[in-house]
Amino acid sequence: MGRRERKKAATRQAIADAALRLFLERGYDDVGIREIADAADVSTTTLFKHFPVKEALVFDEDAAQEARLLAAVHDRPRNQSVPAALREHALRYRMAATGSDARFTAFFDLVDATPALRDYVQNMWLRHTSALAGAIAEDSGLPADDPACTALAHFALEAPRAARGHDDPRQAITRAFDLLENGWRALA
Repeated sequence: MGRRERKKAATRQAIADAALRLFLERGYDDVGIREIADAADVSTTTLFKHFPVKEALVFDEDAAQEARLLAAVHDRPRNQSVPAALREHALRYRMAATGSDARFTAFFDLVDATPALRDYVQNMWLRHTSALAGAIAEDSGLPADDPACTALAHFALEAPRAARGHDDPRQAITRAFDLLENGWRALA
């Protein structure tokens, strides 16, 4: 990465860090864009070059998350099924520190308490459905528009959300993916 790219990445990170700190301190709805820009020592124009909407400030790793999601399919061990790889991804990246990291808990409390953020995070994950369905189809030798691939991608992305609020979210995710695994075997 060149100097210019490093500087852009550092600016983007400073904006995201300032935004999250302010949101966690005062609540999402009580923090303005100008306050975030000031805290990050950038102009509002610069802020919007990096983050097109206020909600995006909270979820600054969207592209990296999609890359990890696709890698879960493409880079899985030869004997591991697609649903099993997606279960491992969900447990590792989407449920990583639930209950054990106060910052992680505070982050999800913020998202859960803010309707705009709940909607944004849901839409963020569902945006990945098409890319994930394509990876599943390619890896499985199925047509790119195969509805089973789209359904598996959609349900795999929804499983962590469905598990939230359960006494044991990890077990709930495992059960959801067991259903996906058994249904997928009938098709593959």
